[in-house]
Amino acid sequence: MNTRTVSVLTPDGTPLATDVCLPDGGRPRPAVLIRTPYGRDAHRAELRGWAAHGFAALAQDVRGRHGSPGEWHPYGDHEKADGAATVAWVRAQAWSNGEVVAVGASYAAYCALVTALDGPDGPRDAVAEKGLCDGVPDAVIAAVPALGLTETAREHGGPERLWARAGWWAAHGDRHDSDPDALGRALADAPRLLEHLPVAGLGERLAAGLGRELPSWPRLWADRERGRLVALGSAARLPLLAVGGTRDPFAEDTVALWRGWGGPARLLLGPWGHRLTADRSAPARARVNLGALYVRWARAALAGRLDPARHGVIALGDSGRWHSIHRAVSSSEAECRWPFASSTGLRLLHGAEFNADPERPVRSDDLAVPVDGGPADRCLLLSPPLPRPLDLAGAAVARINATADTPSADWAVRLTALDPSGRADPLAFGIVRRAAPPGEAADITVPLGTLGRRLPAGTRLRAEIAGHHFPAHARNPHTGDDPVTATRLTPSRRTVNPRGSALHLPVVARRHYVEPVPEICR
Repeated sequence: MNTRTVSVLTPDGTPLATDVCLPDGGRPRPAVLIRTPYGRDAHRAELRGWAAHGFAALAQDVRGRHGSPGEWHPYGDHEKADGAATVAWVRAQAWSNGEVVAVGASYAAYCALVTALDGPDGPRDAVAEKGLCDGVPDAVIAAVPALGLTETAREHGGPERLWARAGWWAAHGDRHDSDPDALGRALADAPRLLEHLPVAGLGERLAAGLGRELPSWPRLWADRERGRLVALGSAARLPLLAVGGTRDPFAEDTVALWRGWGGPARLLLGPWGHRLTADRSAPARARVNLGALYVRWARAALAGRLDPARHGVIALGDSGRWHSIHRAVSSSEAECRWPFASSTGLRLLHGAEFNADPERPVRSDDLAVPVDGGPADRCLLLSPPLPRPLDLAGAAVARINATADTPSADWAVRLTALDPSGRADPLAFGIVRRAAPPGEAADITVPLGTLGRRLPAGTRLRAEIAGHHFPAHARNPHTGDDPVTATRLTPSRRTVNPRGSALHLPVVARRHYVEPVPEICR
């Protein structure tokens, strides 16, 4: 195989630095294309892996990043046009057989999807009739997709993802290269940096610590369009492989993309975070060779061998067991209700009434809970030990009946698994924002994401209901003002009615274990 670097011209003449790795031999090949803002050099081994399996493999620096000139605007319209131009360029090469698979993880998954779904005049099928598909790939592999500014900046329920966005913008925003440790250094110099108000002005404070400007920071919070790519995917007919992790903050977007996709769709949810890595101590059965899976799936997709029905699998934590997700996620028969204030559900320890003070918020980076009997800052509940192992696969939700004495309130629910020794392991989390007349009781639904876990006998479940989850999420000021622009904070008195509240968990009633790779590729 041989690798070379070329410049691919965009419609406005900007040359995009592109590494091309070709297999040995002169016959035309299918191609895989990765467009990334994180540096094409990081994909050299991946390109060689694809080439070893007979694919022409390309990695490209997006406009304004690393080896490509121009101005980079995260999630800007240029990604659509630049991706389409690159796919068309690939198809025009002598080494190409015309087939292209767009591949990417995180922001690179966005690049792959926007090229597939935002081709000339709309989704692929609409433009195929006009003969305009040169710039649209034939299949997409989207891993831990970051689907847009709004999806990355805000939870589905509204609260702002402060820590993750500050870290990403410090590392990558408004610069040509990357500096992964930038936020850590800024916090070392100013530990209370993320407490700065307003949040919209944090970019200026970050810029002072970083020694460079962050002019795009306010635009991040101005964008509120959610679900555009998921909606466009409903009209797609090309195959999709969506890969995510149950510990990835974007897992629900991955599931939504798969659920709404119009063509043959596959979903793989492993016991992974955003980097798609698992605990090294996990059984070998829990690990999947993603590279080999991608190759096998790409061949099946390009050959038209995929069943048009929707298929997917979810790992039951690090147990090595995989469950058919189309059975687990949609099965209401598997839902198990755990009522609050119940000896068989969740027992109230304290905090049916608590004070949510944004000046002293419940921390997202600390799993410890108060034990000193002081004023409650959260509602705390605990289950009895599980009498037998429990498999969870699917969507979890908390339904609470609660009251706040302020016009705006965030409701954060954190679920933790405690092993028999008391060691705490995060299990699920959700947060929603609610505006309502002060003092008015309401039934509030807090989605807790898609779970894939096996809990051993003796495990206890601890639930916390709080008004903040900082610094992962910006603090609700409780004044009714936008948390992004607010400069004044006030406490909020909360009441949780245990008898009107419950935790709903997706318990696997009938175990149906599968092998992940054959299920994904059939």
